Amino acid sequence: MQEYYCHELSNGIRTIHKEINYTKIAHVGIMLDIGSRDEDSSQKGITHFWEHMSFKGTHKRKSFHIINRLESLGGELNAYTTKEKICFYASILDAHLEKAVELLVDIVFNSAFPKKQIEKERQVILEEMSMYQDTPEDAIMDEFDEVIFNKHPLGYNILGTEQTVKSISQTDFMHFIEAHVDFKKIVFSSIGNISSKKIFHLINKYLAPMEIKTSKQERLIFKKYQPRHKVKNREISQVHYLLGLPTYSLHDPKRIPFFLLTNILGGPAMNSRLNLSLREKYGFVYGVEAQFLTYTDIGLFSIGFASDPANFNKSKSLVLKEIKKLQTQTLSEGQLRAAKVQLKGQMAMSEENNNAMMLMMAKSLLDLNEIPALNEVFKQIDLTTAFELREIAEEALVVDQMSSLTFMPHS
Repeated sequence: MQEYYCHELSNGIRTIHKEINYTKIAHVGIMLDIGSRDEDSSQKGITHFWEHMSFKGTHKRKSFHIINRLESLGGELNAYTTKEKICFYASILDAHLEKAVELLVDIVFNSAFPKKQIEKERQVILEEMSMYQDTPEDAIMDEFDEVIFNKHPLGYNILGTEQTVKSISQTDFMHFIEAHVDFKKIVFSSIGNISSKKIFHLINKYLAPMEIKTSKQERLIFKKYQPRHKVKNREISQVHYLLGLPTYSLHDPKRIPFFLLTNILGGPAMNSRLNLSLREKYGFVYGVEAQFLTYTDIGLFSIGFASDPANFNKSKSLVLKEIKKLQTQTLSEGQLRAAKVQLKGQMAMSEENNNAMMLMMAKSLLDLNEIPALNEVFKQIDLTTAFELREIAEEALVVDQMSSLTFMPHS
């Protein structure tokens, strides 16, 4: 059986479906290649605001009817915004799949942006922004993007600023969508115990009749990086710290080896080198993590932790020591084998989540124009040598080029 069913409609919208026969739940989503990096400085936060407004009324449904449509059937309707994507998705018993598809198409393409609802949701988003500011581990991540990318749109906070959110109008939504929606950059993705014939029928019924929309908008590529170091005083008891720099993009062949290296250094497992040092050996932190995020033109590597002020400088020194080790000490054969087994296991586990799989299919089709087979990714991991990892550590983890952001407690 073909693993994926792919089809491109005459209006440019692409569809991808994976049929699985061991579930009664269907997951379906519509992902658009539009995110906060596509906003200009006067409309920061408009993509995320649009995501909220999609649930607040279409030309044929009021807010209550949107929420009730799937929830009354035990289903879920949701959405999210990232730097490069906006996505609307639903999970439902497969018997009700058509209702989910029809509703998704309605909220994505027929939102009415009622003025009264805009005012209500504006307050909700301002509260959301306050909530983030009250959570230093979330706030520091957002503010670190601004430190790294400076005035480039990749540095914009997805939520926007208080000033821009207060100024966004109904007309702004209409103009933004008109300028940015491009059917060739939209993917309809689904997974469940549903035949490709059934999916073909649904997309032809609800998506195919729509007239093609195109956009001439082009993303501003990030080029000029300068290391910056910022310290901010906040009403907190611990020091929160992030260190990092731009690195390999989604399309760079070194991406997979660098992901392996990041996992060794500070991945989610308790046996990462940073966790074994800072938490298990010295007890300086509760948690420490290295992250590698990829965008279409650049990547971002970061290390983050929170510690008692008395242990902050010692914790920083231990982080730098672990980076230095990766640059100067080649992994043994056993260490490399164990790291590869662990990463492959983590990746395989993530594919067990059908909703996450459906979203990954849509994102991969938009970004890579294909769905990388897990076995192919495993091959790339297996081909990575210890010498290659050491070379990449020297090339990518240049400490002198790293930026930092520190949230310090008021003394």
